[in-house]
Amino acid sequence: MKYNLLGNSILKVSQVSFGCMSLGDDHESNATLLHNAFDQGINYFDTADVYQNGFNEITVGKAFKGIRDKVMIATKVGNQIRKDGNGFDWNPTKVYILKSIDDSLKRLQTDYIDLYQLHGGTMEDPIDETIEAFELLKAQGKIRFYGISSIRPAVIQEYVKRSNISSVMMQYSLLDRRPEELCLNLLHQHNIGVLARGSLAKGLLIDKPAAPFLKYSNEEVKTAALSVKSVAVNTKRSSTDVALKFVLHHPAITSAVVGMRTEQQLNDGLEAEKSDLLSLDDYSTLSHSIAKNHYE
Repeated sequence: MKYNLLGNSILKVSQVSFGCMSLGDDHESNATLLHNAFDQGINYFDTADVYQNGFNEITVGKAFKGIRDKVMIATKVGNQIRKDGNGFDWNPTKVYILKSIDDSLKRLQTDYIDLYQLHGGTMEDPIDETIEAFELLKAQGKIRFYGISSIRPAVIQEYVKRSNISSVMMQYSLLDRRPEELCLNLLHQHNIGVLARGSLAKGLLIDKPAAPFLKYSNEEVKTAALSVKSVAVNTKRSSTDVALKFVLHHPAITSAVVGMRTEQQLNDGLEAEKSDLLSLDDYSTLSHSIAKNHYE
């Protein structure tokens, strides 16, 4: 397993890591899958306080209670579940963040979180107040490092200028190359690690029937998936391997955070981690299979 330093932190994160959002509702099955991932070298596990209304943090906490010091747990804050349970409200205030951390620590059965992330962000947020909250939690030892999970270039640029974030989680795949436009090089230059999510584009790049995605048509998505499949066949890889290696080709990417619910999905992710990088020719083939999309 290859491990990369996450930005300006001291966290060495597995190149392919575990997105916990896809976990099921059975603690025992979840623990088996999580432990299997850990046993095979995955050391970074990403959850959020709102996944399954808190159950996701609970199941991750139960699974790793005995080996907490051997894994890196990341969670997120900012989406406040409404009292009636019907949806969320955005709340990036200092008061809410300082309250939420204790709830997450309790659910995760730990006294610290390795990476605490703002689960979104807008230009209307009290950004300095949000940063204050994260810095205070870091000083208190409740979190080791902090970052944001955002796809908005303007928000990312503000945090680069005004904070000590160690990471940005963002959607990035062959079907979503918007981060290449303004963010990836900026973050790389400032030694801020990028955690890529959505690298399989909801499965459209590997095994799901073609469907419109972002502003790509059904036919464009089909063309991209066929390009992935072609490279996979020619190089004797799986389509998952090719799609993930496309993302990991960019030097700004620290880790591809892959949602996993089954042993097969875990094995596919591990296969991608163990294989060589794509050749420049194969990368070029994928890059030119469809037009690059842009932020609007």
